[in-house]
Amino acid sequence: MSGKVKNTIILFIILLIIGIGGAVYTYVLQKGKIDEREKKIEDLMMYQMDTEALIEQLTVLKKRVVELDSILALRKYNIPQNLSQSSFYDFVNKVTFSFSPNSFVNIEYDRLDNLTDFSYYVFRLSGTAEFNDIYKLIYAIEQSKELKKIIDASMNNFVKVDDDRTPHYLVTFNLTAAIYFSVHDRFASAEFVENRLIPNPVYDIFYPLIRNEIPPNTDNLLDVQDASLLALIPDGAFLADPEGNTFLLWEGDRVYLGYLTEIDYEKNSVEFILNKGGIIEKISLTLENSTEK
Repeated sequence: MSGKVKNTIILFIILLIIGIGGAVYTYVLQKGKIDEREKKIEDLMMYQMDTEALIEQLTVLKKRVVELDSILALRKYNIPQNLSQSSFYDFVNKVTFSFSPNSFVNIEYDRLDNLTDFSYYVFRLSGTAEFNDIYKLIYAIEQSKELKKIIDASMNNFVKVDDDRTPHYLVTFNLTAAIYFSVHDRFASAEFVENRLIPNPVYDIFYPLIRNEIPPNTDNLLDVQDASLLALIPDGAFLADPEGNTFLLWEGDRVYLGYLTEIDYEKNSVEFILNKGGIIEKISLTLENSTEK
C-alpha cells in the first residue's frame, strides 16, 4: 500500500472520530440544555403579545384582585401578614383607654407557636378591673377583625374600699390570648376595617347579692333611719335629721341608701325603700313619730 493511501485512510479515521465525538457531545451531553432552551423559547413565544393585549389582561387581573379582596373584607375575621408583637400592645392600650380608674391590665409576651399554615403569639394578661371592663377587653379580643382568641381564663371577685369607705366590687383576672398571623397575604384583605369592639353592658355576675360594705353618705342625703317628719305640703314633705338639717322631698327623690316612694296625706305619713347591702327595707315616718316596718 502506497503512502498516499495510508495518509488518506488515517485522515478519514481522524475525521470519523471527530464526527462521532461531536455527535456524542451535541446529542448526548448537550441534549438536556438544548431541550431546556427550546422549552424556554416556546414559553416566551406563548406569552408574546402586543401592548394593547397586555394592558387588557392587566385590567382583567386588577378587577379580579378587587373582587377577591372584597370577599376577604366581608369575612368577619382576617389573618394578617407578618404581624409584629407590638401591635397587640397597641390594640390593648386602645381598648383599655376608657376603662375605670380602678381597672388596670398587665401584658406579658409568652412565646411564638408555629402551625402548618399559620403562626401565633401567646400573651398573658393579668390585673384587676371592674367586671364590665373585663368583659369589654374579652369582647374586643374575640371580635377583632385580625384573628385573636382567648385560650385560657380565670377570675376571682375582689372588694376594694377607699379611704372614705366607698366599696368597689372588682375582679382579679388572668387571661391567655393567641394572636394569629401568616407569612403570606392570602387570608387578609388589603383594606383593613376593624369590627365593632364596644359591647352592650352586661350584668356583673361577681357583684354580691348581700354586701357587708355600705357606701358612705358622700352626697349628704337624708338618713331616713334617724330622721323625723316635720310637715306635709302639697306634693312634698319636710323632714329633719338629728343634726337639725331640714330637707324638702317629693316622691321619687333620693335619700341615703334609697328613695322616697310615697306621701300619704290621709295617714300623715311618708314611706321609703332602702337598700342596705342587698337587704331591702321599707321605712314609714309619720308626723307623730317614726316607725320601722
